[in-house]
Amino acid sequence: MNGIDALYLITGFAIMAFAVLTLTDRDHPRRLGTSAFWLIFGISLAFGQWLPDVVVGLAMLALALLAATGQLGFGHYGQLSDEARQARRKRLGSRLFIPALVIPVGTFLYTLTTGQSALVGLGVATVLAFAVALLLLRESPATGMQEGRRLADAIGWAAILPQFLAALGLLFDQAGVGQTIAGLVSSVVPDTSLIACVIAYCVGMAVFTMLMGNGFAAFAVITSGIGYPLVIALHGGNPAIVGVLGMLSGYCGTLMTPMAANFNIVPAALLELDDRYHIIRAQILPALVMLAANISLMLLLAF
Repeated sequence: MNGIDALYLITGFAIMAFAVLTLTDRDHPRRLGTSAFWLIFGISLAFGQWLPDVVVGLAMLALALLAATGQLGFGHYGQLSDEARQARRKRLGSRLFIPALVIPVGTFLYTLTTGQSALVGLGVATVLAFAVALLLLRESPATGMQEGRRLADAIGWAAILPQFLAALGLLFDQAGVGQTIAGLVSSVVPDTSLIACVIAYCVGMAVFTMLMGNGFAAFAVITSGIGYPLVIALHGGNPAIVGVLGMLSGYCGTLMTPMAANFNIVPAALLELDDRYHIIRAQILPALVMLAANISLMLLLAF
């Protein structure tokens, strides 16, 4: 078993532990649905590579059904009172940031010294940060798991969205969506106009990223459909500059969509904001300004 497989196995068992803790939470208003959701997700992470594809597919449908029918909820996690948490914050001060700093530093050192992938280093550093947090706070592993369950419940169904969107991007690419989009754009945009092609490419990257929630998946589809044939091949754009600014245009779409859940929805949930879309609303104007800047820079620098 390689490092990546071990990482998914550990993550899957941690998620399944959340399911067991939820099932034993007698006061949880939706303990059966929430427990089933995390159990299925944990099994797919831990054993997905050994399960038949049809079983994994049915598991994903079950997750979508549980989320769509509102079977997820919040339980009781044995948290400290606000007064106790404030007292702990004053006692520890800036040392509270030590576990958070362990993750990037540990990831860098592990990758540098072992030569393994950064993802494996991230997993090892996260486990180390968990241990450091328990020592610093003088808490038990059980308390740590309850806090993990609380955060997982706060994130909810959005936790599985990155995996779903990555799979959707691969599906779109294999289905030839890029070529279809190229045909549609060519029928609307005058391909003899450099400005129109650049605007179509940058805006297309932003809009498709908003739909897919994933700039990397959108880059493959939109660049093969518009960026390469119209901007690079037809008008002679510099591939490096066009690619970089096209990707940045996709990130503008990331700032404006709930589909990019790990950037826009998950932080709002973790910060316990009343409005889950507050972050997106605050980012729309800067994103549009940056998109206009990307279009201008591509016209100025790539030709």
